[in-house]
Amino acid sequence: MFDHVTIRASDRAASELFYDTVLRTIGVEQTSRDADYTVWGREFSLAHADDGHSVTRRLHTGFVAPSREHVDEFWRVGTEAGYRNDGEPGPRSQYGGDYYGSFLLDPDGNSAEAVHHGTTRQDGCVDHLWIRVADVSAARDFFALVAPFGGFALRRDLPERAQFVGASGTFSLVAGTPTEHVHVAFPAADDETVEAFHHALTAAGYSDNGAPGEREVYHPGYYGAFVLDPDGNNVELVHHNR
Repeated sequence: MFDHVTIRASDRAASELFYDTVLRTIGVEQTSRDADYTVWGREFSLAHADDGHSVTRRLHTGFVAPSREHVDEFWRVGTEAGYRNDGEPGPRSQYGGDYYGSFLLDPDGNSAEAVHHGTTRQDGCVDHLWIRVADVSAARDFFALVAPFGGFALRRDLPERAQFVGASGTFSLVAGTPTEHVHVAFPAADDETVEAFHHALTAAGYSDNGAPGEREVYHPGYYGAFVLDPDGNNVELVHHNR
């Protein structure tokens, strides 16, 4: 489902240490680092906040754990390192019969979870996102318009929560004080899909945050477009040509 998810930190070094410490317990290693981004696995990245890019707040990211024992270790190592507990390891039957998770807070207060269940993703490290929104129906309508271009679909539609599901992975829109300044990118099959996404969303009145085009700053053949969701988060569709 996710091409990549990027958060911005008030202190990049402190947040990098947090994610290095806890993610390695579930087999997710740092895969690259440069002046701009630190990346774990294939799709989770961290950057420093600055005057043009504010700190990410109130995001929940569920990371794939290979077993319940890994979920336990994630929490044990994190709390022993002094990070804040956000939920001890254990079953969460409200999410599924075999759902087992543990929760910590990163240095900026975002919730990071290690989770294991029967339908845990097999092709990436981010199992799910929970994005808090001011208006569930408005956010749902935005992502429903993105869905056919991003390859996912609405599965649950409740007054306080809407859930979208892809071939692998989910994200939920949850009523509450909105998540701020997260960047979520979905994969596209070709450049034309990126262009159609941008045209459809801007024609519907959503704010353009970057017209379709190649971004060689990321790599040659990176073709993306960006639109802001109703809460101001940056949503991208991207095709990697080569």
